[in-house]
Amino acid sequence: NGNNLPTKQAVVDLYKSNRIGKIRLYYPDEGVLQALRGSNIEVILGVPNDQLQSLTNAGAATNWVNKYVKAYSQNVKFKYIAVGNEIHPGDSLAGSVLPALENIQKAISAANLQGQMKVSTAIDTTLLGNSYPPKDGVFSSSASSYIRPIVNFLARNGAPLLANVYPYFAYVNNQQSIGLDYALFTKKGNNEVGYQNLFDALLDSLYAALEKVGAPNVK
Repeated sequence: NGNNLPTKQAVVDLYKSNRIGKIRLYYPDEGVLQALRGSNIEVILGVPNDQLQSLTNAGAATNWVNKYVKAYSQNVKFKYIAVGNEIHPGDSLAGSVLPALENIQKAISAANLQGQMKVSTAIDTTLLGNSYPPKDGVFSSSASSYIRPIVNFLARNGAPLLANVYPYFAYVNNQQSIGLDYALFTKKGNNEVGYQNLFDALLDSLYAALEKVGAPNVK
């Protein structure tokens, strides 16, 4: 979203020269996909939220996969297709996530690419009703009915749940009980429940929440 940006090829070259092996694209940019050909960089390709509703149509999902994934799949290393980013249970698009996931998965399978990449969606940790101590992590009551069928889909397909974990927001909203050193990985030793840092605690609370919706094997 900035201006005066380097060319797409220059960015990919920068990645390679610094041995950065993974990149996330929040929407399909064909110039970037061209630049990634042969780079061996693992790619998370996002389906932008404003396209979710259209992809509840199976034909539209097939066209999307053919145009942005299949056409580049021989020499771009797709790892995940992220169908939507941080959709919340009350959002108008919440009902589109699962059908879009299913349609993209079917299109990936029809293109015989299911062995190369997994289809998932990205959530944030505001879907957790409780996150501390991490073993008591649980999705909120409003998020539980939304996330459960999505998680079942992921379990059936051996796909992980993608999670955007923000220690900054957790810290800045709860500075009374969260120390800055704990948020910044600089705390000496572990706290009373065995954690040295906020990132690991948030991650484990997601694992606990997944167990409670019947998906202990979803990474």
